[in-house]
Amino acid sequence: MTRQHLELRTPQDIGGLISVFFDFLKKNIKSFFNVFISYNGIFILAFLGISYVLMTGFLGLVGSNAIPAEEDKYLLIAGAGFFSLFVVYLITTILNHSLAASYMVLYVRGNKEEIHKKEVWRYAKESLGRIVLFIILMTLLYMGVVFLSFVLAFIPVLGIFVHYFIVLGYTGWVGLSFMALMDRRLDVTEAFSQGWNLLTKNFWKVILTNLVITLLLGILFMALMFLPGIIIGVFMFHAIDSSSTAYSVFPVIIGTISMAVVLVFYTFYQALTQFVNGVIYYSVYEEMYNEAALERIDSIGSDE
Repeated sequence: MTRQHLELRTPQDIGGLISVFFDFLKKNIKSFFNVFISYNGIFILAFLGISYVLMTGFLGLVGSNAIPAEEDKYLLIAGAGFFSLFVVYLITTILNHSLAASYMVLYVRGNKEEIHKKEVWRYAKESLGRIVLFIILMTLLYMGVVFLSFVLAFIPVLGIFVHYFIVLGYTGWVGLSFMALMDRRLDVTEAFSQGWNLLTKNFWKVILTNLVITLLLGILFMALMFLPGIIIGVFMFHAIDSSSTAYSVFPVIIGTISMAVVLVFYTFYQALTQFVNGVIYYSVYEEMYNEAALERIDSIGSDE
């Protein structure tokens, strides 16, 4: 059974963008999940290992009975686990946002029913240098946002609202800029300039669409993570309630698997948020430049 190709390069209002996003997700989630699994296998194993280290460190602290030497040992284990988690999560976030953006670019350009995972990887790999530079500049800009948020925190009530608008604006700007980087093969500064141009001319559409869809996705993934979350919660409660739990293998295994599942789910959720940016990007770009409409007109003329 063939799948009808979804045209993303069409001007839409907020409701239309939300509808297009979920239509795109329904048509492509299985194909993209195959890409996700193919290039995240080693990181899924890493999440399992990190979860085991974190569980071991936590239970060791619970069962150490305040023995200084034992506490130091398990604090070191837990610290190593959190540091490893930060590094692996950072790498997987960059990787999966790149894969999702590449997948969307190939989908829009190729008009294909199926996007091959090797094509996605090749396209993302070709942009690796610009992606790294983008992340560095994005981080510097984020530091500026954090500083500005700190200053605004001293303004009663109004500062809180302005803070959220700045954060939402920054998120929308970065998302559109990254899609411009991947889609147009722009230099990093040009990509940020293009993203800024798209954001300022479509501010409320970008912000509200991003906010609504990410909230809906968040609710969906919270529901999916409910069971492993409950398992971790019960496990933690009993570990704290009884130090003997620290020496049981079964809670460590259950806690490790559950935490790894949560981490993998959340990583996949992060990848899907890039699809949100892609749907918004192609719509507002077409609204401003009418490239796809002109291509369709030209193709009609050539057919005649």
